[in-house]
Amino acid sequence: MDRPPGMMDVAREAGVSHITVSRVVNGHPSVRPETRTRVEAAIQKLGYRRNSVARALKSRRSSTIGVVIVGSDLFELPRILLGVETAAKTAGYWVSLASRQGESTTGDLVETLQRLTDQSVEAIAVVTDRPVAVEALSGLSFEVPVAVVMFGGGSHPDLSFVEVDQELGARLATRHLLELGHRDIAHLTGALRTFDARARVEGWRAELAAAGAEGVLLEGDFSAESGFRLAHRLCDADAGPPTAVFAGNDLMAMGVLAAFAERGVRVPRDVSLVGFDDMKGADFLVPALTTVRQDFARLGRSAIEQLVRMLGGEPAQRRRLTPELVVRNSTAAPRAHS
Repeated sequence: MDRPPGMMDVAREAGVSHITVSRVVNGHPSVRPETRTRVEAAIQKLGYRRNSVARALKSRRSSTIGVVIVGSDLFELPRILLGVETAAKTAGYWVSLASRQGESTTGDLVETLQRLTDQSVEAIAVVTDRPVAVEALSGLSFEVPVAVVMFGGGSHPDLSFVEVDQELGARLATRHLLELGHRDIAHLTGALRTFDARARVEGWRAELAAAGAEGVLLEGDFSAESGFRLAHRLCDADAGPPTAVFAGNDLMAMGVLAAFAERGVRVPRDVSLVGFDDMKGADFLVPALTTVRQDFARLGRSAIEQLVRMLGGEPAQRRRLTPELVVRNSTAAPRAHS
């Protein structure tokens, strides 16, 4: 045979109609057990595989959800995708993945979305931390339901948004330090081009203002190296380091710990330290890191669940998940100075 075996070939091999083969392939209950066994044996012998593209054209259903990843600064992406895939599988869908690295333009995003819709995906989740992605989406019309994951502001009547409340997370971290008695709290932010970094700065500033406290803001890029570099800057300041540091994420906090170790600054005896994300292993740092936990798997699940609801006729919605402060050994009350 100079072509892949088709349903008619299976039908001839099993001695049944192609309708019976279709019923077996699609799990229809009205097939006698002995007939089903014969058809399955023919499928195995011939190596028949369903033509999912043809099936999608005929039924107008592909049972596939597209996922577009925009940007290269998406920390904990594996956990988000795990949540996406788990929820999609539970709902009876496959996942088709596409990505755009760097500064994607509107044209890039349109091309990617069109490629997925050409594959007959039934819905699309866009995972992004870049303003350009959402600005591009805001000017488009959509053939299928679309949900934006990890978005940080704005609205669109046809888009669902699923995000963790980044500002609240920063407020929880800053409030914890204030309640311990700290009044000078530095924030080492990630790259301010990202939604998450800007929202965390707003939360930090709001809590400081409400308490009448103050602190210095230094911009990094969410990497451990930038946390290391900025912590050295804090140590080199005329007044020395502050009594508390809120790092943009756990990777930056790791860099801070390394820099402080080089400079003889003890955590939390000299400086308290809070991270953000609760990345795997944060509880095994020395000292164990106080941090703000984001449930990334739940974020991915929530996006798919929202898309499934939209496929069922529900309108687009915006859902904001609540982060959790996890207190460990890297924070303590400031030492009294004689």
